[in-house]
Amino acid sequence: MLVCRGGAMSVILFQSTGRRTLFHRLDFRSKAVLMLAVTVTAFIWEDPLAQAGLALAVFLACVLGGVRWAYLRVIFLLMTPLFILLMLTHGFFNVQQVRSLLGGAPLTYLLRFPEDWWLIGGGGLTREGLLYGLNAVLKTLSVVMIVPLVIFTSDVDQVVVGMVRARVPYTLAFIFSATLRFFPLLFAEAQTIIEAQRLRGLAVERLRPWERVQVYARIAVPLILGALVRSQQLEVVLQSRAFSGSPQRTFLHESRLSPADWAVMALALGGMALAVVLRLTTGFGSFHG
Repeated sequence: MLVCRGGAMSVILFQSTGRRTLFHRLDFRSKAVLMLAVTVTAFIWEDPLAQAGLALAVFLACVLGGVRWAYLRVIFLLMTPLFILLMLTHGFFNVQQVRSLLGGAPLTYLLRFPEDWWLIGGGGLTREGLLYGLNAVLKTLSVVMIVPLVIFTSDVDQVVVGMVRARVPYTLAFIFSATLRFFPLLFAEAQTIIEAQRLRGLAVERLRPWERVQVYARIAVPLILGALVRSQQLEVVLQSRAFSGSPQRTFLHESRLSPADWAVMALALGGMALAVVLRLTTGFGSFHG
C-alpha cells in the first residue's frame, strides 16, 4: 500500500490492512466472485445515482474490511486529475452518445461557444454530458476500490491455492503471486532511492509540483534496472529448482470454502443477476440525464 505523509511521497510502503476482519477469513475465491460481480454491475449501470450507491457500498466495504484510509486517500488524490478529465471530456465532447442514450432529446447547455469560433463553434458544456462523466468517474472508482479490498485482505499463499482450486493453471497463479510479492520490493527500493536523495540535501516537500515530477521521473531508471536484475535472479532460481508449473503438488495452506464463503458468492452472483435482469426488463441503471 502507498502511504503519503507530509503532503509528498516521502514514505512509500506496501502494507496490508490495519486489522483482521471478516474479509480476511473469507476464501480468495469468494472474494474474487465478489469482485467480478461489482465489476460487471458497474459496467452495466450508466445511471450516476445507481453508480453512486454502488461506489458508496464498495467504499464502506473497504472501511469495514480494514483497508487503510491512507491508501484510499492516495487513490482519490492520484485519480482526481483523471476524474476531472473524464468529466470535462464527456461534458464538452460526448454529445452524440449522450443524445442517443436519451433517445435524441436535446441537451441542456451550461456553457456554449459562439457559432463563429473555429473548430469549437456551436459546441459547449452540457449538463447531461457532465452527468455521464460523473457516471464514468463513479464506475472507475468502484472498480479501483474493489481491488484492494480483495487483494489486501488475502494472503499471497491463499491467493495461489485459491486460484489453483478454481482450476486456474498453476503457472498463471504463480506469476500472479510473484507479481504481488514483487510490488513491496519495488516500493521499498523506490523509498531507498528517495532517502538517498534526501541524504544528499534534496528536500522534496519544498519543490514545486513540476520539480517533484522531475525528481520522481529520475527514479524510473534505477527502478527498471533493479527490476530486471531481480527478474533474472528469479529466473535462475526457478531453473535451478526445475520449475515446471505442474499442478500435481501439495500445499502447506489448504483452501476450503466455508458457509460464509458460499453465502458471499450467492449474494454476489444473485445481486449481479438481479442487476442484469432489472436493466434488461425495467431499464433500472440506464442513463436518463
